[in-house]
Amino acid sequence: MDVINTLFIMLCSLLVLLMTPSLAMFYSGLVQAKNALNTIMNCFIVFGLVSFTWIFVGFSLAYEGDYLGIIGDLSAAFLNNVEGVNANGVPQLLNVIYQMMFALIASAVITGSLVGRVKLSVLAIFLIFWSILVYAILAHMIWDEQGFLLTRGGLDFAGGGVVHISAGTAGLIGVLMVGARKEIAHISEQAHSIPYAFLGGILLFIGWLGFNSGSAGKVDEIAVNAFIVTIISASSGYIAWICMEILNKQKPSILGSLSGLVAGLVGITPGCGYVGIAASIIIGASTAIVCFWGLIVIKYKLKLDDSLDAFSLHGFGGIWGALCVGLFATKEINPSIEFEGLFVSFNPHLLLEQIMGVVVCFGISAIISFVIFKVISYFTTLRVDSEHESLGLDASLHGESAYKR
Repeated sequence: MDVINTLFIMLCSLLVLLMTPSLAMFYSGLVQAKNALNTIMNCFIVFGLVSFTWIFVGFSLAYEGDYLGIIGDLSAAFLNNVEGVNANGVPQLLNVIYQMMFALIASAVITGSLVGRVKLSVLAIFLIFWSILVYAILAHMIWDEQGFLLTRGGLDFAGGGVVHISAGTAGLIGVLMVGARKEIAHISEQAHSIPYAFLGGILLFIGWLGFNSGSAGKVDEIAVNAFIVTIISASSGYIAWICMEILNKQKPSILGSLSGLVAGLVGITPGCGYVGIAASIIIGASTAIVCFWGLIVIKYKLKLDDSLDAFSLHGFGGIWGALCVGLFATKEINPSIEFEGLFVSFNPHLLLEQIMGVVVCFGISAIISFVIFKVISYFTTLRVDSEHESLGLDASLHGESAYKR
């Protein structure tokens, strides 16, 4: 066992674990007070549900065995025979837990699209099957050494496709299947606690540093690079969104700036182990701009009630970030990559592979998410009734109130 690498992955596991309750805080501050606790429950319930699906079958399907480069087998179900250390000297069981944290946050992102109207039971069942049938498959295809997309040369360092594109897409399908809220307000009007959302967003940012740098698997120059460019891209996205708000409505907002911060983080995630500082500045700013206009298209052009902008930020941001890998990836940062980006080598091969990866991630998540929701709808309605929705889900579903009067 390598003590330094083991301690590093333990720290990163704690940081990625922090992301799920931080996202719950972030989401909760953005909704009406009557739905604050339900939003936290929807988001953090993945800690109880997806942890067990990952341990029982998810890890095995993602990383053990192989069928056509698409999915693994059940040879490590219930963590059977998971022992010893990996090539980096990190205990295999610790690696299981680190990877489990990614499955948790991916599932939690989805819940932001559906706040205020989806049944908790429906969401719970959906997340269980989604984590097995979508997340585990994509993790195998992109991160397992025998995975279909990885063997073709596609790159996703820390989860642009596995986490962000897949989760954002699932949220969008959920919006189409569940329908819009009865009461739709602009996010700044429905947000009951902007300081609370800010705190959640900043804690999410801190956790993200473990999310990206820990994906190196050990303490090395690539991990350090991922740490640095993640901070820089977040800063670039933060400033770019503020500039976009000033240009479009002359009033920069705290919530908007947080969206820019998250956009910058999402955009750099797939490439943080492959691109340098200059590229990270461009990626952060351009991702914020793409997400800014993506939000306008989703909410105001298509009029889809993606409540907390899961697809606008994670979907559009993950797609653009994946394509940026095909533009900026360089062997100067990561000598292990086979092909460099178009702007580095003038070879379109990597960009084409990234486009394929985007299509696969979006397609698999969209199709399987639709099927899961459709099957559930045969047994129960997907949303709460109108009376409960009007009253607020905290009182009607949980019998609690976030704030005492």
